[in-house]
Amino acid sequence: MSIGNNGVEDDGILSSLRYLFADIIGDDDDTPPRVPENLPEGTEAIVRAGIDRLIEYQGRSYAQLYVDRLSRFIGKPGVDAVLFGEIARLMALRMSYEDPIRIAQLKLIERKRSSDRRKFRIDELIGCLPAVVAEPVLDVLDWLNWARAPVSIKYSARNRWGIRRLKIEAGLKRWRLFSIRYGRERVWVERWLHMIDRSLIRQPAAALSLVQTADMIQGYGSPYRHALTDWHAIIDGLVKPTFDGKLPLTDLASAIAEARAAIQPDLRQAALKRRIAEIRAEAHSKAEQTNTAA
Repeated sequence: MSIGNNGVEDDGILSSLRYLFADIIGDDDDTPPRVPENLPEGTEAIVRAGIDRLIEYQGRSYAQLYVDRLSRFIGKPGVDAVLFGEIARLMALRMSYEDPIRIAQLKLIERKRSSDRRKFRIDELIGCLPAVVAEPVLDVLDWLNWARAPVSIKYSARNRWGIRRLKIEAGLKRWRLFSIRYGRERVWVERWLHMIDRSLIRQPAAALSLVQTADMIQGYGSPYRHALTDWHAIIDGLVKPTFDGKLPLTDLASAIAEARAAIQPDLRQAALKRRIAEIRAEAHSKAEQTNTAA
């Protein structure tokens, strides 16, 4: 497979675009994706749950994208049942990321006459719209310094009007694949999968730890954005340099665990950046000592 300039596999991008096009033309038939053959023992239930979740979330063609992404790990050297099961589970969760549309869907699924409020940022709400509409609006909001302003949205199923409104909001899922947020999520998933591929080649023992970094990123709003920034800091500071041969880390799994333990709810990422710098310095120091001794 060829790799694009951003380190994302071109085949993954083409798969995403193919299923986006299927959604545009309404080519999303009633046939659910088939569970791939030769799955590791004990993982079929996880894969079926992922398919069902993504059909509910976006549609059958989107669930097929999940199957296609997952299939590249079937039978791959170093991928046992535990690792495959975690990839299947976490990819389904990340592909069904929480946005205002998803929260409306879940409220309808609950079938409870209840209501609650969720806090978003304005740019998060606008980011759910098709990019052609959202981008100029976000430009204006940035200029006004309003993009990060908080907005409280009520989700109510207590009366007919509230349920109708939830259905309208949930129905916007048709536009989700055109949105800025979806584009960013697609790139993130493909980068995560690419790093897993590289780990299986360069440091197989770290593959499971790398897969499980996906659970860092959850929810919505500022916590989601902070977690995403932390994830990229770990990947760019430790993982990618190790795979590129620029950082002599012999135990990447432990380094990832140490970095994750240093994460704090700090916008500046002071503790995380400091720990990453310390891990890097320690790795270079050990490599120099080994070279000197040799």
